[in-house]
Amino acid sequence: MMPLRKHRYRLLASYAIACLSVCTSLSVANAAGPQRTEVREPCLHVVPERQALFGDLHVHTSYSFDSYLSSQRRDPWDAYGYAKGEPITLPDAAGEQAVVARIGRPLDFAAVTDHAEFLGQIDVCTMDATKPGYWWPHCVMTRAQGLWPQLLAAHWWTRLGGQLDVPPQQSFACRLSDCDAAELNAWGSIQQAAEAHYDRSAECAFTTFVGYEYTEAFDQKNMHRNVIFRNDKVPERPVSVYDTFEKGFPDLWQKLREGCINAGTGCDVLSIPHNPNLSGGLMFRDPRTVQELEDRLFFEPVVELIQHKGASECRFDRLRGLGLDTVDEACDFEQIPADNLNMMGTIQGEVLTERAREVPLEVFAPRNMVRNALKAGLQLEDTLGSNPFRLGFIGSTDTHSAAPGGAEENNYPGHLGRRDAEYANVQDHFYSNPGGLAVVWAEENSRDSVFEAIRRRETYATSGTRPLLRFFAGNYPADMCEDPDMLRNAYAEGVPMGGQLQPSAGGLRFLVVAGKDTGTDRYPGTDLQRVQVVKGWVDRDGAARERVFDIAGSADNGATVDPHSCAPIGEGLKQSCVVWQDPDFNPDEDAFYYVRVLENPTCRWSTLQCQAAGVNPLSTACAVQAEVATARAQAQGASGDVYGRCCLAAEEEPFYSPVIQERAWSSPIWVSRRSGF
Repeated sequence: MMPLRKHRYRLLASYAIACLSVCTSLSVANAAGPQRTEVREPCLHVVPERQALFGDLHVHTSYSFDSYLSSQRRDPWDAYGYAKGEPITLPDAAGEQAVVARIGRPLDFAAVTDHAEFLGQIDVCTMDATKPGYWWPHCVMTRAQGLWPQLLAAHWWTRLGGQLDVPPQQSFACRLSDCDAAELNAWGSIQQAAEAHYDRSAECAFTTFVGYEYTEAFDQKNMHRNVIFRNDKVPERPVSVYDTFEKGFPDLWQKLREGCINAGTGCDVLSIPHNPNLSGGLMFRDPRTVQELEDRLFFEPVVELIQHKGASECRFDRLRGLGLDTVDEACDFEQIPADNLNMMGTIQGEVLTERAREVPLEVFAPRNMVRNALKAGLQLEDTLGSNPFRLGFIGSTDTHSAAPGGAEENNYPGHLGRRDAEYANVQDHFYSNPGGLAVVWAEENSRDSVFEAIRRRETYATSGTRPLLRFFAGNYPADMCEDPDMLRNAYAEGVPMGGQLQPSAGGLRFLVVAGKDTGTDRYPGTDLQRVQVVKGWVDRDGAARERVFDIAGSADNGATVDPHSCAPIGEGLKQSCVVWQDPDFNPDEDAFYYVRVLENPTCRWSTLQCQAAGVNPLSTACAVQAEVATARAQAQGASGDVYGRCCLAAEEEPFYSPVIQERAWSSPIWVSRRSGF
């Protein structure tokens, strides 16, 4: 075995990191580029070895019930404008349109994904006062300014959507007005907004996708999928739980085959499962039929690994020193205590439902965490002949404030309208986070190129920052980092993240190249602390195993934050290039590998917002400061304990810390004795 190869700063500074994002030499592996399915001008900026594009594929606007009834009034056009760097106005904690929000850096691509189930019903309830349905009491409550009527309306909507204890049913407003026609109107507007903001010119500055959210969540167990179409050839109507309730998400795939893939219109589509941490163990069930297995592999090449309702990589309880089928202590990152959508049930500082409380590890379903699902996929491959869980990674926000890409800890306006605006963010959504970003390696910023990158899993997720990360496996020399044709040869002699190869007796080497987020003039990026390879495999006894290897950097680099200002202290890696071999490689064992990059410590969004209110979670005077700030907020109209959570002691919490490590996760590479996916 070759020993671990040290990162090479000088060589990397002169070549490798530059190549990481802009290298343009001819790629033998991808000379043809993406298949064209739409009419548009050719992009001027084309990178055969592919460029990193940052986006958000989980975005709600006022067309979604839970956005509108949180006093949020920005529509799909506004959302795309925000993604491109334009300011939007959002509600404050009182529901007044008074908060101006603007993203720190524009995105490269985005998709509005409003809830399919209620497009027509929300249109009837909110758009036209001349329609009788507009005045149905539930619609009036949805438009109400008061918080409690809005919350009652939310409960009513979730019941109508089949998320509680009855099958989905339409509002009585649909007997008073034509919800089918209203659905067509809303679906048409979503398409129009996507087309209006899609840059079809040669500049290729911004890409949109037509999409929606399929919202299956019986008993509040999240089976949601974001349905993303490749081009403007889309079905007449979106498929919703009203169409699939008895059969569930496998029927979504079948209906997408019928209405899109096999329709003969040029329609193509993906389905992206999101935040499985709240699925109650149901998101990644064993396939019940061959068709279900094949459909999952075809429609769902990636999973949303992080969003504002938490991270779903893995789970570790710091207090108990115990993980969910893991000993990886870095798995305490942005964990939600509960395992279902009731986690949103905190109002004015009080948890209003027992199902929002912490679920012990002993009863927390292992496959709520994606790493465990990946390991289960290896085991199932031995019995099914195919691995149903070959999942690449993306992140997104799940914003309900029409703020795609608003994942910055230092610039976080909240993601649920008034419900987490201003002080309400700390008071009621303390365990949420700003969400993540989806990153693709694509030749150009066009729908075809980005869509194909997702389909082949050449993607990675970030927790909101923008480090660069590349990951390859193949028959590489030990000095690959010094090769002036590094990327060209990496593609020609191996596979990138998301790929699969067969083991050989001589082993294989992995190429890992990472660079810190360069940041902005106002907020410089954070150095990297560590680069890790996460391995999962099935041993000779059929048991699923895992191991995490540190391949660059150190957990003991001394980096921390100033407790008063949150300014970073200490340095880390600016960039890293490593050629690595698994010291325990066994060609008789199927395995997956992915890269995780950890940044140096920085302050969490909640710490920054608490400090802005005069409450410092890193101070011994925190409790006194919180009392003063809460009294001030109550004098201005707040109710309940507003800032008490700022003073939670990290040493007494299983997951929370006022200081975090932002991170990125590459899609896995699978090493399998079976050929193909």
